[in-house]
Amino acid sequence: MTTNNKNKPENNENCCTYTEKIYEKAGAKDLIDGTGKKSDHNHDHGGHSDDDGHDHSNVEGSVFRLFLPAIISFVLLMVAITFDNWLPQSWFTGWLRTLWYVIAYIPVGLPVIRDAIVSVSKGDVFSEFFLMTIATVGAFVIAEYPEGVAVMLFYAVGEVFQTLAVSRAKGNIKALLDQRPDEVTILVDNQAKTIKAEGAQINDVIQLKPGEKLALDGELLSDAASFNTAALTGESKPDTKTKGETVLAGMINLNTVSLVKVTTAYTDSKLSKILELVQNATAQKAPTELFIRKFAKIYTPIVVVLAIAICLVPYFFVQNYQFNDWLYRALVFLVISCPCALVISIPLGYFGGIGAASKNGILFKGSNFLDALAEIQHVVMDKTGTMTEGVFQVQEVNFKPEYNQTEILGMVNALESHSTHPVATAIHQYVGEIDSKLILENTEEIAGHGLKAQINGKELLVGNFKLMDKFNIAYDVDPSSIVYTLIAVAYDGQFVGYMTIADSIKEDAAETIRLLHSFNVKATMLSGDKSSVVQYVAGQLGIDNAFGDLLPEDKVSRLKEIKAGNVRVAFVGDGVNDAPVVALSDVGIAMGGLGSDATIETADVVIQDDQPSKIPMAIRIGKQTKRVVWQNITLAFVVKGIVLILGAGGLATMWEAVFADVGVSLIAILNAVRIQKMKF
Repeated sequence: MTTNNKNKPENNENCCTYTEKIYEKAGAKDLIDGTGKKSDHNHDHGGHSDDDGHDHSNVEGSVFRLFLPAIISFVLLMVAITFDNWLPQSWFTGWLRTLWYVIAYIPVGLPVIRDAIVSVSKGDVFSEFFLMTIATVGAFVIAEYPEGVAVMLFYAVGEVFQTLAVSRAKGNIKALLDQRPDEVTILVDNQAKTIKAEGAQINDVIQLKPGEKLALDGELLSDAASFNTAALTGESKPDTKTKGETVLAGMINLNTVSLVKVTTAYTDSKLSKILELVQNATAQKAPTELFIRKFAKIYTPIVVVLAIAICLVPYFFVQNYQFNDWLYRALVFLVISCPCALVISIPLGYFGGIGAASKNGILFKGSNFLDALAEIQHVVMDKTGTMTEGVFQVQEVNFKPEYNQTEILGMVNALESHSTHPVATAIHQYVGEIDSKLILENTEEIAGHGLKAQINGKELLVGNFKLMDKFNIAYDVDPSSIVYTLIAVAYDGQFVGYMTIADSIKEDAAETIRLLHSFNVKATMLSGDKSSVVQYVAGQLGIDNAFGDLLPEDKVSRLKEIKAGNVRVAFVGDGVNDAPVVALSDVGIAMGGLGSDATIETADVVIQDDQPSKIPMAIRIGKQTKRVVWQNITLAFVVKGIVLILGAGGLATMWEAVFADVGVSLIAILNAVRIQKMKF
């Protein structure tokens, strides 16, 4: 497998403690730490998962518990404000009034103070918890009790909303993680036995009842069965499989009891690889996200120093300096400075983009590829299996009359059995069973040309006409005059003839190119197939440029020519045969990831259902995610900047500071969660 440096996860050790805590409260910590382990959060709390894969009793079912400290503080605060302003009480003064406000502060303030102490002990002095603690305790020091409680109360409420927002944002990914059942029913001496899924062995026979999800990849033993594959491909239409076909973990049996023979270990199934990919996706941060993290670590200490300066420096320049007044301004400045809106809404935006993509059968290996796709200017694609079905059928056999057609076809079929190319499959389907009496020797695949072997002491060549040229085989055919894919055959140094093979264009291929052009994205097709076929397909689809008869190294050269124009390029192919081109591209997109383990490992983005229309959809998700993230960044900087200036000048109170911090955070979070509800 080709190692692509752009797939390596970014260092995640500096993750903001506050962000991690929010994700952890939402039951999503296992999705951001890259452990690759399935969450046991549901089981720990006895939660019930509905068919949609969402656990409705974990976070949403505990909303009252999450809000309870804030409710207690709010009631005590409102009673105190009532006694202060509307129903004065003679006893509500002095130490008793102070104690009342302290009790109102404790439910929401104590957890934040504890978190501040923990963050300081870990070396993270300038955390949001530390800033809020200083600001609110400072308010108590200058006897601004109501504002001190109110600031911490709104902060706590905002934190709960953030928790709920993250819980909803992770819903699509969590639903995917829940697609693999923990137990399977296997047949042992014709007796059904339920065991742990990871305990199932290769060649075990699973009994799958209607409505049950398959836990491991396998081969269907029953004559036919219909499956819901939505968890894997995003496609809701049932997929009917017949005896001998491959069925994958995560598929749901829709009709009769079916038998499946296990062919892959539990940890090696396609679904396991997909789950690992999705769980590790958030470890690879987008440049914007990495910048904001670094910015917050520099920005926060600076505003703390500025707050101290606002409090103390005026002593040397201002007549009638009042310490309490300037301390209040400094405290307002601290509350405003909290970068909550940035450090939570930006990761949440990318998390939402990855979740929205996975719901549509598109897997991103990291948020950095969401950003990269948003900037793509040129999409380069393979032909076979990407824009065409990749299901070839033999159209015509044109052998010279002096050769026995049946005998030659038998030898060709035997040789093609050594290839996994779709052309080989088409020939096998046309010819039938392989003649076991045929003995092949010195079988060799010649990259970009075809196959050769020795049969009966004579050399057999099967491939394109470049193979004939390579071995100096004379032929009386003009390949360029025939549109179909040609398979040339030579035996014992003589040209035997050729076979024509046709592939069909995918239904949504033309719409794919139209959508790419609507984004001002160019499209180029690179293929090893003959130029006449490639040009024909490109003409039918409206592709800008197309090149055929390319060897793997030729594709690399063409891609380098395109990149020389200083454009961002995505390559779409199978991710295995085209590994060098995938490595060169800015984003490698693999079609049909469920068909190849290596595809999932090689590509940056995996489209699971072979639909090329998912290419522009992935670009659209990337663009929309980046747009939302920058909306949040702009909102946070503009509002905080204005209120910071007003606070320093004494024109903003704690109430404006609360809006600049918690209010902006909530607006940004709601905007980020909006990605989940968008239709792409």
